[in-house]
Amino acid sequence: MKRALTLAMLCSGLAACGSEDHQDLRAWMEQSTQGLKGQVKPLPEIKPSIIVAYETGSLIDPFSAAKIEPERKKGGGGGGVGPDLDRRKEPLEQYPLDSLAMVGVLQQGKVAYALIKADTTLHRVRSGNYMGQNFGVITAIADDGITLKEIVQDADGEWVERTSTLQLLEQETNK
Repeated sequence: MKRALTLAMLCSGLAACGSEDHQDLRAWMEQSTQGLKGQVKPLPEIKPSIIVAYETGSLIDPFSAAKIEPERKKGGGGGGVGPDLDRRKEPLEQYPLDSLAMVGVLQQGKVAYALIKADTTLHRVRSGNYMGQNFGVITAIADDGITLKEIVQDADGEWVERTSTLQLLEQETNK
C-alpha cells in the first residue's frame, strides 16, 4: 500500500515538471534565436594532382639502401688494412679502452708486461696482445703507458689505423 502511494506521488510530481511552469524560459529561447541563421562555408575546390610516370628500367629504386649509402672504393680500400675477424678475441677486447686502467709495469728478462685493471680483475699483457673494442694491438709498453694500434672505420666505411695510448694510472701517495 505504501508503495502504491509513493509511486502515485512520484508520477504526479513528474507530471508537474512538464507543465506550463517554464513558459517564460521557452519565450526567452524563441526571442534569442530569432535572428540567428547557421551558415556552412562551401568546401574548397579539390585540385587534381599531377601524375608522373616513373620509368624503373634505368633509374635507382628510391627505396633501396644504395640510395643513401656512400659508394665503396674498389679493392677493399685502406691498402689491405682491416681487422682479422676470424681471430679468437682476447678477454680485454670486451671493454672500451677508456674503461681500462694501466696500474703497473713488470719486467721479466727482456719482456715488459703491463698490469691492466678491468672492473675488479687484474690482467697481465705484453706487446702483441689485443685490448679495447677497436681491434687494438699493443705495440709498445713503457713505464708511463701503453701504445696501441687500433683499426677503425672512417666516415666512408674504410678501415684505417690510428694510434692510441693508455697512460699509467698514478696513485696519490699520502705524505
